[in-house]
Amino acid sequence: QVQLVESGGGLVQAGGSLRLSCTASISPFSIKTMGWYRQAPGKQRELVASITMDGSTNYASSVEGRFTISRDNDKNMVYLQMNSLKPEDTAVYYCYTDLKYRGFGPPPPRYWGQGTQVTVSS
Repeated sequence: QVQLVESGGGLVQAGGSLRLSCTASISPFSIKTMGWYRQAPGKQRELVASITMDGSTNYASSVEGRFTISRDNDKNMVYLQMNSLKPEDTAVYYCYTDLKYRGFGPPPPRYWGQGTQVTVSS
């Protein structure tokens, strides 16, 4: 069982910045991808950003240029630097990880953190 622990959420004014952190209780060599989803009230969960073990990144178009995802493999952590925040960024942000497939048995499940609230006031 992999545990993900997030931190860094909070309340910020529009135009401000926050940095989210997530640590995983598994060796970074077992991880294929880590990233962040978010879910606003009444909306579906959506992918915000992801990063692979070799550093390849992917962003939702709504956050491109404002958010930056990074990872520290030595500390087994992933970060989401969020700048120029907008009220529409308000949501619960969930860290996730996809593990590498070992090549036998069922593929590993996706693991999720408990979520951290980000609220952007106008």
